[in-house]
Amino acid sequence: MDLVLSEEQELLQHTTREFVARRSSLKRLRTLRDAADPDGFSRELWGEMARLGWTGIILPEEHGGLGLGYRDLMVVMEELGRGLMPEPMLSTVLLGANAILLGGSDAQRREHLPTVAAGERFLALAWQEPGSRYDPHHVETRAERAGGGWRLRGEKIQVLDGAAADRLVVSARTAGGARDADGITLFVIRPDAPGVALERQMRVDSRGAALLHLADARVETDAVLGQVGGGPLLARVLDRATVGLTAEMLGSMSAAFAMTIDYLRTRIQFDVPIGSFQALKHRAVRMFVELELARSAVMHAHRVLDEGRDDTAVARAASLAKARCSDAFLLIGNEGVQMHGGIGMTDEHDIGFFLKRARAAQLTCGDAAWHRDRMARLDGY
Repeated sequence: MDLVLSEEQELLQHTTREFVARRSSLKRLRTLRDAADPDGFSRELWGEMARLGWTGIILPEEHGGLGLGYRDLMVVMEELGRGLMPEPMLSTVLLGANAILLGGSDAQRREHLPTVAAGERFLALAWQEPGSRYDPHHVETRAERAGGGWRLRGEKIQVLDGAAADRLVVSARTAGGARDADGITLFVIRPDAPGVALERQMRVDSRGAALLHLADARVETDAVLGQVGGGPLLARVLDRATVGLTAEMLGSMSAAFAMTIDYLRTRIQFDVPIGSFQALKHRAVRMFVELELARSAVMHAHRVLDEGRDDTAVARAASLAKARCSDAFLLIGNEGVQMHGGIGMTDEHDIGFFLKRARAAQLTCGDAAWHRDRMARLDGY
């Protein structure tokens, strides 16, 4: 497997890294958090990212995108992860826009994708429910035909950037039982529609989320995304988003590891750098090994997507990468705080931000245990 970037990707990496270093410091994250910013990110910065083409990397050229591959998006996501940038690439591009790209009609694509690529529209995918534990097939939200449209009733949790979204993509059951794989339909709804209520939340890493309450929310027939009650659309969207998320996690854990190694080299105790202590060397080596194993899994998963392999191969690669990244990021975040000693536990030191992101990211789109169990099921165990 090719584990090196192309010349064009290296240039993209350099450009993105410079942008993140110049425009987004961890001080900005503290300001957004302490001000309880209603969006949790900068719309101005999002506009700049759109002008650079990042919001449309995987979107087709006919809809205002660049028509590039997931390996190119991986480069951008990794660098955004290095800076812990809270802008909604995951929620708007990888979840919302991917749902419309994979399942939408030509009219729906023309309506939504150009505005996403231009940075003018935010999307959010509402799929998790109380008690669902990452299972996309556990859907109790019901959609029933009402006149010429549909009526939705239910509750969604952990809707990433839901409070800032201009449109919500919502999974609802149109047939079958609460855990059946079939009978799930996606709907594109407006957050200000009658019967739709959003309750803003803040996650432990200060990123925005929301609770979605649907009380007989009415939508028209053109709100249906893809087929009514059939097809693996939601699972396909989540797998692609999971792969993109692992690239962001890879960037974050790389930055946390570099920050910790720098501290081991400069912190003096007993007249020597603490990095010279054998016990800390061994722990640092383990962090490095886990980081590089995660990098291989992430690059493999993005390559599987670009090669257009079948859904089973994509699912296996996504679960492998997410399980690896969840474990590695938590290890590096925990060890980073421990090796920084007392200052690592303070809010004033940056390493704590990476541990908080690790704890939030490892629970997003399924934790390591869920993905290992899923891989076993895919392999017939």
